[in-house]
Amino acid sequence: MGTADIGLIGLAVMGQNLVLNMADHGFTVAVYNRTTSKVDEFVAGLAAHTPVIGCHTLAQLVATLTPPRRVMLMVKAGRVVDDLIAQLLPLLQTGDVIIDGGNSLFTDTQRRNLLLAEQGILYIGTGISGGEEGARHGPSIMPGGNPAAWATVRPIFQAIAAQVDNTPCCQWVGEGGAGHYVKMVHNGIEYGDMQLIGEAYHLLSVGLGLDASALQQVFSTWNQGVLDSYLIEITANIFGVRDADGSPLLDHILDAAGQKGTGKWTGINALELGVPLTLIGEAVFARCLSARKAERERAAVRLGAPPVAFRGEREAAIAAIHDALYAAKIVSYAQGFMLLREAAQEYGWQLNHGDIALMWRGGCIIRSQFLGNIKTAFSQQASLENLLLDDFFADEIQRAAAGWRQAVMLGVELAIPTPAFSAALAFYDGYRSARLPANLLQAQRDYFGAHTYERIDRPRGEFFHTNWTGVGGDVASSNYQA
Repeated sequence: MGTADIGLIGLAVMGQNLVLNMADHGFTVAVYNRTTSKVDEFVAGLAAHTPVIGCHTLAQLVATLTPPRRVMLMVKAGRVVDDLIAQLLPLLQTGDVIIDGGNSLFTDTQRRNLLLAEQGILYIGTGISGGEEGARHGPSIMPGGNPAAWATVRPIFQAIAAQVDNTPCCQWVGEGGAGHYVKMVHNGIEYGDMQLIGEAYHLLSVGLGLDASALQQVFSTWNQGVLDSYLIEITANIFGVRDADGSPLLDHILDAAGQKGTGKWTGINALELGVPLTLIGEAVFARCLSARKAERERAAVRLGAPPVAFRGEREAAIAAIHDALYAAKIVSYAQGFMLLREAAQEYGWQLNHGDIALMWRGGCIIRSQFLGNIKTAFSQQASLENLLLDDFFADEIQRAAAGWRQAVMLGVELAIPTPAFSAALAFYDGYRSARLPANLLQAQRDYFGAHTYERIDRPRGEFFHTNWTGVGGDVASSNYQA
């Protein structure tokens, strides 16, 4: 009979910190890594004198576990996960649980759920956010998959998760790939938040001429108000870090951003579902543009860098940028929850938006003050169509709108790109417009392709075609999509 409560495979930093977190909460953890020397180093080092059992083979790890066996994978998404599942299957029994704690694509998690259910194995795709610090001291955990496994993993997950107001930032998300889907949307919002903060930094530093010390003060002040969040907090800290020569370290970091794909997945899925996730899309594209560093340098020489000359009142401009950041951040979350709403309908999930907001309140990268307001909004109206229609968020975004517009205009005047600020503002203006120019689009589509159109004086669902040229005929296409 085994003695370990859970097994964990993959001892990179996240895996190690989760193990130590579990051990801190009284769970015995069996660990395995393909490079077995890493197991020995971990058990003798960071995990010394803790209830952690080192294993050199998968068979040894499984044999160490108490039934029903819980095996957690903290490995790179993709084929590695499938290969490990194939190696584990002969060692497991009906009712055992496999947990994928990596950033797997939700469709892969859906596929694995169905495959393993046929073989009696319970599979959970679990989104984990919070980075190294969160993993060690309390992350946000988003489990989804086979609901029969929830009771088995719940005591461990809710014990090690971040706690806010004595509530664990971990609740069951839904079946299939729901857990990894919610983590994907979380990461998409994270992309948006980071881009918005970057645009504020660009306006403040290049546009207004604030140095690192002034920037640190501005962001520290912002973190005391409605923008209170993890990302604002660490941004203020970043401005205070100095290089060996005493200059700001940030000034020595190359302006070419990397990405691991979850933001791109969010944008692709939004396109597939027809959800206007414009801000997150622009955030992904902004990283793509930043990566073209050498090409941008050549373009700066050929096209010329426009002069930047701010002539306004600095404090007023800082206030406008603050409001732009706040309002655009509201749009980012509104779009994210729009996507979750559409995905629930498309994939047959019962997503609890209020619970998701609670899971994101602590431990995770996008934790922020107004997630509590999001929870309240969905508690008051579970069927809320859009966060922008909630009284609190409608009032907040309307209050910030004037400064938001000023910040976008400032970027235009100073030739400082603000793609996320601008996309969020365009979405806001479009969303609250009772009439958009899509009537002309439909006329054009019908003119060149006989795609038909609806009329404002006739019921929805009734389609018409016009012979615009007099020679095109009256036959209409049948592939109309609203």
